[in-house]
Amino acid sequence: MSRAALAWSIAGLLATTLLPWYGLEEGLGSGVWLSGLWSSEDYAGGVAQVLVHGRWWLAPALVALLSCFVVAAAPLAPGRRGTLLAIASAAGVVLFGVQAFAIGLRGWNAGWLISLFDEMEQRQIGIGAGATVVLIALLSLLSIGLALRGAFGGDAFVAGAMTAVTTSILLFTAWPILHILVQAFQDQDGALRPFLMVERLAHPKIWSLRCLSGGGGCGVLWNTLLLALLCGAGSTALGLAFALIVTRTGFRFKKTLRVLTVLPIITPPFVIGLALILVFGRSGLMNQLLEWSFGVQPTRWIYGFPGVLLAQLFAFTPVAFLVLIGVVEGVSPTLEEASQTLRADRWATFTTVSLPLMLPGLANAFLVGFIESIADFGNPIVLGGDFGVLSTEIYFAVVGAQLDYGLAAALALLLLSLALGAFFLQRRIVGTRSYATIAGKGDSGLPTPLPTAAHRAAQWIALPWAGFTLLLYGFVFAGGFVKIWGRDYTLTLGHYTKAFAIEQSPEGLIWSGAAWNSFWTTVKLAAIAAPITAALGLIAAWLMVRRRFVGRGALEFVTMLSFAVPGTVIGVAYVFAFNVPPLEITGSALIIVLCFVFRNMTVGLRAGMAAMSQIDRSLDEASATLRGRAPQTLFYVVMPLLRPAIAGALVYGFVRAVTTVSAVVFLVTAEYDLSTTYIILRVINGDYGLAIAYSCALIVLMLAAILLIQFLVGDRRLGRRALAVQGVRA
Repeated sequence: MSRAALAWSIAGLLATTLLPWYGLEEGLGSGVWLSGLWSSEDYAGGVAQVLVHGRWWLAPALVALLSCFVVAAAPLAPGRRGTLLAIASAAGVVLFGVQAFAIGLRGWNAGWLISLFDEMEQRQIGIGAGATVVLIALLSLLSIGLALRGAFGGDAFVAGAMTAVTTSILLFTAWPILHILVQAFQDQDGALRPFLMVERLAHPKIWSLRCLSGGGGCGVLWNTLLLALLCGAGSTALGLAFALIVTRTGFRFKKTLRVLTVLPIITPPFVIGLALILVFGRSGLMNQLLEWSFGVQPTRWIYGFPGVLLAQLFAFTPVAFLVLIGVVEGVSPTLEEASQTLRADRWATFTTVSLPLMLPGLANAFLVGFIESIADFGNPIVLGGDFGVLSTEIYFAVVGAQLDYGLAAALALLLLSLALGAFFLQRRIVGTRSYATIAGKGDSGLPTPLPTAAHRAAQWIALPWAGFTLLLYGFVFAGGFVKIWGRDYTLTLGHYTKAFAIEQSPEGLIWSGAAWNSFWTTVKLAAIAAPITAALGLIAAWLMVRRRFVGRGALEFVTMLSFAVPGTVIGVAYVFAFNVPPLEITGSALIIVLCFVFRNMTVGLRAGMAAMSQIDRSLDEASATLRGRAPQTLFYVVMPLLRPAIAGALVYGFVRAVTTVSAVVFLVTAEYDLSTTYIILRVINGDYGLAIAYSCALIVLMLAAILLIQFLVGDRRLGRRALAVQGVRA
């Protein structure tokens, strides 16, 4: 660790002289900054900024970094070295943050600083490569110092992982959200008024209970809560039914069923709602069939609560399935066989042994479904009709005629309170009991076949749902091959040609289709974001399940903030937080990737926590006994047992990056246009054929990506016998 501390100190010091301190419009790869590292105010490194260009406020952080180098190089005892290193690096991080947030494009960023120090003539733009490397070096030195002092078991890897996860979550989740939520307490002049949020929320449209007396609709808060409870329970039940059929039955078409379960999650926005309208809308096929066959007049029942709930169940059941599949697979057959040895029948074994061991997964699946529902924007905006929810109210407050960011922030805080309540309820249900079923000894038991009642219930729930899913997607794919759905059903390839045309020229292939630019941009950014999303979520899960530290619950909740807040609020929050120093990244590909990562990592975190709760700590202890260090234990013992969670996190991270819209609609630019925003513009312009054709192409792409991820990650092998085709009855 001493050598690592010395290496990080040297890397930070080199960055202060060899890399530009501030961000470059031309980009680091242009090389134009090389000739001005000392002389140019725009390109100078940190040392030159202090000594030549008079930016004295950078000096304290650089002195702290130099102190870290002295401590790392000095012959000191490990404990004393760790204490001094932690103090110096922590001081450097604090000083770095203070100067970065205190001084911006207009000099001092706060009025009290102006009154204290007078006006500042010099200005400061966003940090660049040099400042970024210095900050990373200081954080790394802080984690090494804490490990040398004995924190985190004296393991530098654990300390570094904790520092990286905590810092990234605070910087890219907590900071932008708090930045916009504080506006709930600010008036139009920016003055803080603590009770202003209460005034903004004191509206009958939010709290009304007239629906109970038959006098009208309920308030949007109660609509949101009812919808979320039913969606969480329904998606968990459906996800469990699919997981049981795939893992505990002899169903012949398991792979097909797996594909059908994830189809809704890989569908671009509005497609599920559009498909439901094509089938159940006033001019939909079902209403036309009923009117033709039985004279039943068409209705608009799909617009409102039933349609939104149906669409959300389609959209979020795959997420529950991804969370539950690893949990159901992880239930030890040995425990089930022990139950049957004690003369318990299969129903008693299933209800008293198997289901209780699945409780962490069930609770996590419900929590994810609940939060997905309250944050959902696409389905309520398409199918909601007069049924309002908090997410649509927030959207209209941001982009509507009222343009009231304060009201949007107040409603977002109300929505966060629902997420917080669900979070603590989930923790209370799971409790502190142990659910470990995967230990170090061999487990060659035979998974107990499902009881007849459970088997039939799972089939009656899952298989019709799968058939209905197949029917909906059949209509979606058909819509891309007809001229105008509902009017002209002439077969055509014109929509695909317009979107994905390729021409041959003397210079080579020309990607002349209108959709290619957004398509390749989306694939590239999603491919970058997915592995980062999965890695960050699973490492955070490992830390939260395997380590005990102060603030664990708070950090766990903060990770859900960007997941619980509607995507529209996230997009606006990122624009507000990262459009000004110290991080000026608005308009770049980086801000889109960061939004993807921290918006989607929660599912990887929850799936990892649910799966890891089934892995006994004795495996970690056995690895430590054999002198395995934390990274060896994580990568060679724990991770192979988390393959279902890894695959789920990668799949979710990739497909959500491809299909997200509300969170990135404010972040895309002409250079970085995404598939979803392109599709929405086609829908707004009434070009449904092209939108559906593009959506179908994305579905095929994501199916291929899922198969590739499953192939690369592989299956988890627990040494168990394969489940025989069930011919026995309970």
